[in-house]
Amino acid sequence: MSLLACPFCREMYREHELDACPVCGVPLVAHEKLPLSDDALSEDGLSRQPEWDLLPWTYLGRSRGPVAILALAGVVAFVAPWVHMTLPDVVNFSGFDLARRLGWAWGAGVAWFILVPTVLSRRTIMHMRGARVAASFLAAIPGCTAALLLARPPHGAHGVPLHFTWGWGVFATLALSVLAVGFSLFFGGRLDDIRVPRGTSAGQVVH
Repeated sequence: MSLLACPFCREMYREHELDACPVCGVPLVAHEKLPLSDDALSEDGLSRQPEWDLLPWTYLGRSRGPVAILALAGVVAFVAPWVHMTLPDVVNFSGFDLARRLGWAWGAGVAWFILVPTVLSRRTIMHMRGARVAASFLAAIPGCTAALLLARPPHGAHGVPLHFTWGWGVFATLALSVLAVGFSLFFGGRLDDIRVPRGTSAGQVVH
């Protein structure tokens, strides 16, 4: 026996029994033509909640876009000039160059590189909220690296004087890190403010 179902409430009826759902007023369709219900899609048997809906890769809301953009800008700042040395030689050092000499400065570049996939791989609100601590920690590492370098500037060795000025890259890293931490603290947004693109029947009055 063929069964008809309401696309909205999923109540089922025998064929030719009714033309429309008596509760929702929605025309009935063949049961096998309907997509899986939220209950069927759920792994734990509970109704699927909107905070678990998969968002598109291009979704930029809930701090996802700003943190990713700031992290990419941080990568650029890492290879930008951090130090302009004028004595004993005239040379510029980027964050990458300093990392090759200091070792611990690699934390800034590595943190930016890891933060990008960490943010972009989270495509549900709950996954984004669950990555807040990790994103905030990664965003803070470059700022701490730049602050430590500014607090303990390089100095000459073996009596050789060292003259230098700071490049824009170190200050940009510090500023980008502060902004990224601020946005990461709200990564995923609030659960009581979610736009739900599903749940009603288009063009129908929900009773």
